[in-house]
Amino acid sequence: MSMNLKDSLDDRLTDFDDEDSPLGFRHRSVQHYVYDAVAEQMQQRLGDGYRPQPQFYQAGDPGIVPFYALGHIISLLASWARRRLLVSQAAPSFELGEVLEDLDVQIPTYLTRILESRDARRAVVALQGRDAHSFLDAVQDVLDRGSLPDAKYNAMARRLRRKLVEARDQLPAALFISGVSDPDQHPTFRGGFGDVYRASFAGKRVALKRIRTFTADSTANQIRLKFCREALVWQGLRHRFILPLLGIDRHTFKPSFCMVSPWMKYGTVLKYLADRGRGDVSRLLHEIAQGLDYLHSMNIVHGDLRGTNILISDDHSARLSDFGLTSTIGDGAEDTTAGALTSSNHAGSVRWFAPELIHPTAFGCQRFARTRETDVYAFGCVCLELHTGSPPFADVTPDTAAMFKVIQGDRPQRPVNMTDTVWDLVAAAWASDFRLRPKVPEIIRTFGS
Repeated sequence: MSMNLKDSLDDRLTDFDDEDSPLGFRHRSVQHYVYDAVAEQMQQRLGDGYRPQPQFYQAGDPGIVPFYALGHIISLLASWARRRLLVSQAAPSFELGEVLEDLDVQIPTYLTRILESRDARRAVVALQGRDAHSFLDAVQDVLDRGSLPDAKYNAMARRLRRKLVEARDQLPAALFISGVSDPDQHPTFRGGFGDVYRASFAGKRVALKRIRTFTADSTANQIRLKFCREALVWQGLRHRFILPLLGIDRHTFKPSFCMVSPWMKYGTVLKYLADRGRGDVSRLLHEIAQGLDYLHSMNIVHGDLRGTNILISDDHSARLSDFGLTSTIGDGAEDTTAGALTSSNHAGSVRWFAPELIHPTAFGCQRFARTRETDVYAFGCVCLELHTGSPPFADVTPDTAAMFKVIQGDRPQRPVNMTDTVWDLVAAAWASDFRLRPKVPEIIRTFGS
């Protein structure tokens, strides 16, 4: 068995000292040296069926990874290994800063080249062990720094990261936190797949979202994948009207992981309005629309927008939460696997479903797919909820009867306390033809005026 790639890099890099350099190496020389010397080991780490044979490579052969694709991965891992080594061992200096700046340019550049190559992306997903973990950590660092060229590459990087997480069942190290304490003995809220506990972290009250353990291996694997997908999407979101993810706790309820977020003492927007009256409905809808617009700008579809998934912060503003059914739009196509664990995912939220989610082919879609337009339809339902305190078709049972009314073209009645302007917006959001629904910026302008 060959040694791990990182170990090999460490050994080879230490042989490449340069007395003329205060940092002990010439970065570009190291890259070329590692590229040539570690290719064989890299191939061994790529798993079954991958054979880097550049002389005989033919485009379209699924069993061969071209050498240039391996080269980008080797370069990224070598640069990331060197960066971590320097940060942990080198004394602060001007030269150190310069080299770190160079690495912080080179690593995103290598990642961009990997994202542009189908062969390289395929090779990344085949990484194993510490190599996979190092690649995950490098991608996470690039995403956190916002170092990629644009939103398209960010979406592609998130997708590649998710595929590697699913293939190797591990999360980037940067997501984990320690120091959570004083958890409640009993959950405050029980959901379909998990429970929410109160605890403390960094001197503040937090919520621990613990995924419930299942005995069946297949179900447990599905739930674990759902947890990873939600955590990966959620951790990258930074907006005033989005509930932040503080990190992943793996100590409080071993062996279960928990997603940690700030505790929202006012609860859901529905509870808040029931307790305090409906004078803030327009302001809250404006804030919800801004949070939704941010998600869409990040090529993310919420997929489960409804009153119970909108919380109220200590400063009385809206926070979108629960990203378990989000979908990522990238490479010109939507990735819908995040919301497709089981048919039970549709239960409970079907009253917020646009008609094309209920009967895709009848409404111009080839398959079930959550989209920006289905989010807009759900926003119309949220407008109804906040004005009435009730879900769509509250007087219709069961859920299937409400779904039938939607595909027949029926819509809930106008609430008596809803203005003409808001009702016109809701009616447009509920259009049967998804192409006729308003865009979120238009919704923001309506409530902003």
